[in-house]
Amino acid sequence: MQELNNKIAELLTNNLVSIFISYKKGLNGKIKPAFFTKPNEVYENYFGDEAQQNLAVYVHKPEVKKYSKVGILANIFALKALLQLYAENQIKDNYLTIVTVNQDNKVIVFADFNEIESYIAQHQIEKNTNKQKEINELLSLSREKRWEFWVEQLSSCIKCYACRAICPMCYCSKCTVELNQPQWISVPAHSLGNFEWHIMRMMHLACRCINCQECSRVCPMNIPLHLLTTKINSDMEEEFGQIAGMKTTLDFALNTFKVDDYENFIR
Repeated sequence: MQELNNKIAELLTNNLVSIFISYKKGLNGKIKPAFFTKPNEVYENYFGDEAQQNLAVYVHKPEVKKYSKVGILANIFALKALLQLYAENQIKDNYLTIVTVNQDNKVIVFADFNEIESYIAQHQIEKNTNKQKEINELLSLSREKRWEFWVEQLSSCIKCYACRAICPMCYCSKCTVELNQPQWISVPAHSLGNFEWHIMRMMHLACRCINCQECSRVCPMNIPLHLLTTKINSDMEEEFGQIAGMKTTLDFALNTFKVDDYENFIR
């Protein structure tokens, strides 16, 4: 921890970054995001297993964008999110100083996104067997039973959009759900509107979701949204061989096509 604190303080002292995004302990010891702008604030920094939130979501925020040089502490999921954002041309070169702590508690400062790509390739995230078991159990049900499952789950959605707010891949300045000319998604929290919202969100995340599962973690209604994102990630990998957050440049499965595709719909 001291090595990490020293590195953050050094970056701030030498004006290599104007703000550094990390974690600190809040009330009742709860871990929350922290935004350090002065070296003497770094003593509040905290990094441990409880620090789960994907901090990459904050690089979109206007309050952060006003700083010309931003530093960020990134766990493996945040690294994948940042790499995906870079591939989508949402992060400029030299805008971020990205720091991580590896399994040996060594502090690493990445020189560029190519280094991040190499690091991620060498530190693959093992698939969560419990999550996969949940998906397999759901897939073993009949279509009618699966429909009943999701009707029950999504009927509790209150349209708070916490899943959108926490997702690093949701960076549009105005979301489709906020448009009313035309209004694509019904505003009230009822069955049809809830289905429209979550289906649209899943389609927008296809080949883009880095599977941090923050959406499920923050959902106040405990809807297992990770089942949807994990399944769509699996389908994208199986059908198109694509995994989000792995490369600096990407081909997107749902906005490219081949004229010699054997499917008739392409002609």
